[in-house]
Formats: sequence, structure tokens, C-alpha cells
Amino acid sequence: MQNRIVLKEIKIFLLLLVTIILTSILGQIIAFGGFEIQVKKHIIKMIFGLTILFVISRVNIRFWKSFAFLIYVLNLFCLLLVCFLGATKLGAQRWIDFYFFSFQPSEFMKLSLIFAIASYYSDLSEYEFKELKSHLLPFVLTIVPAIIILKQPDLGTAMLLSGVGIGMIFLAGFPTKAFIWSTIGFLGVCPIGWHFLRDYQKNRILNFIDPDRDPLGTGYHILQSRIAIGSGHIFGKGLFQGTQSSLNFLPEKHTDFIFTTISEELGFVGSVFIIFLFAGLIYFFFYIGNGTKSRFSRYLCFGLGLMLFLHVFINIGMVLGILPVVGVPLPFLSYGGSSLITFMISCGLMMSMLLKVKE
Repeated sequence: MQNRIVLKEIKIFLLLLVTIILTSILGQIIAFGGFEIQVKKHIIKMIFGLTILFVISRVNIRFWKSFAFLIYVLNLFCLLLVCFLGATKLGAQRWIDFYFFSFQPSEFMKLSLIFAIASYYSDLSEYEFKELKSHLLPFVLTIVPAIIILKQPDLGTAMLLSGVGIGMIFLAGFPTKAFIWSTIGFLGVCPIGWHFLRDYQKNRILNFIDPDRDPLGTGYHILQSRIAIGSGHIFGKGLFQGTQSSLNFLPEKHTDFIFTTISEELGFVGSVFIIFLFAGLIYFFFYIGNGTKSRFSRYLCFGLGLMLFLHVFINIGMVLGILPVVGVPLPFLSYGGSSLITFMISCGLMMSMLLKVKE
């Protein structure tokens, strides 16, 4: 009976994942206006990602606990390496280039942080959970790479990393009153942090408050995104019929604004379909976490589910204009290798737990 339940869970999980992948390919075809070379590259990355997913699904989950802090240190070293030898693209120094491929260490840092925090909390006693000092190390593990990433500069990834780390600390049992006071203190020092932001980062926040302040400049992204989404109505304009996308009024239509591209051509129905797919996948992450006996696996699932939720929430909120534009990709759907591989690894970890490899 138990085996039947697990088999059903695996089928549902794989169905969600395959549907998201097919939607991703369709989204890229829409963005590029056909089966172009970029779409073929995206499919190759998908195949590579699925191969990694399969390999990860066969690895015992205890392996990741044993090497969690080593993985964290190695990724932190890669982040520091970016500061000196990193390749610069679009005005930001975020990539390590090996000539035949490049990768973004900050994307994998999110996974490394989740491993490290999950491993740390899985070894704490019930008494240690109640002591504030026991939560200091996870905070340090979060804030150090976030500062390095902010220097690249990459405000979006720094915010995501901080959100994942602090979210895991709270879910692990950080005292509620202390969390509330910490949040109040953080909001209190935000005006000081404003002076450390780059000009373009300040403009993004100001444009979030009032997009019409510079409609042809820094507010262009949000305004065009709103126009594209609104013009899609209920069922969309149809494949390759989107004016904002096809006429290149919409910037970054295949990466950060892929949801906008899909919404314009597939409408409200297509948008809701994508949101439901992600909601189902996020639910599975937390569902598997609640059902596992291992404390490390539980915290790992919660961290991965939180990372997926924050990516989806911030990206969709960003293109709708209810959050500032911070350059966060939509998982699986956005064009790019590092983010895709990160979430394929996450799904591979989920599969390893469903397949009971952790036992």
C-alpha cells in the first residue's frame, strides 16, 4: 500500500515537472518568434539539467549532509573568485567563464546555503533551539555571501539569498518575538542602506513607487510589461501575435520577463495555468518535507520550497509592477543555464527522497 502511495506521488511530481518543462520550451519559442537557435540551446540545457536531476535522484541524501559545509565553503570561494577574475556582462561581474561555458556561482550559493543551514539545525538539541545564540551561525552563513553578491552588483540574488536564509532560520524555530524585533530593527536601518545602493538600483525602487516618473528611461520595463500583460485579456492574442513581444518593445522578454511574454500571447488563462503549476510544485516540496523522518531532509525540503516560492513570487510580482524590478529569473521558464541547473538539482533532491534513497 505504501509503495502505491509513493508511486502515485512520483507520477504527480514528474507530471508537474514535465509540464513546466514543456511550457518553458513553448515560452522560449514565443519569445524568439519561432524555433530559433536560442530555443535549441535552451532544449539542450533542459536535457543536461534532466540528466543532472536523474544523477542527483540516485545519490543518498546523507551524502549532502556529510559534505554540506564543504560545499558551502567551495561555493563561497567561487564567489570571492568572481570578484577578481569574474566575467562582466551587462555591467555586472557575476560569472566565471571557462571559454566553452560559464556559470554564475551566486545561483549555486543558494543551494549551498540551504545545505549548510539544514545540516547545522539537524544536529541541534531541543534546548539549543531555544537559545538565541544558536541561531547566530546560520545568520552569519547567510549575510556573508549576500554582501559579496550585493557587491557584484546583484541586488535581486542578494535579496533572495537573504530571504531563503532568514526564512529557514524562522522555520527552524527562531523565537517569534525576537524575529519581530529583528524585523523592526532591519526596517529601521533601511534608510541607511539606501545610501549604499547604486544609482540604477535606487531608480528601480523609485520607479516601482512611480513608474511614470521616467516612462522612456528607467520606468520603461514596468510600463511595457503592464501594457503587454493587460493586452492579453482572457485568452491572449495567440501564438506569435503579441505586439509588445514581437516588436521588441518588451525588454528581456526571454529571461526576467518571460511571464509577461507568455501572458500577452496566452492571456489570463495561460498565466493562471503557470501559477498553478508552480503552486503544485511548491506544495510538493513542503509536503515531502512534512512526511520525512530525517530532520536534515525536512529542513532541506523547506529551504528548497522556500527558494522556489521566493523566485516565483518576486519574478511575477516584478513583472506585474507590485514589486521593484530586481532581475530575478522565473524558475525553469527563463532562458539561462545556472538558474535552470539549480532548480533541476532541487527537483533531483526531491526525487531522491520520494524514491527513499535517504533510507
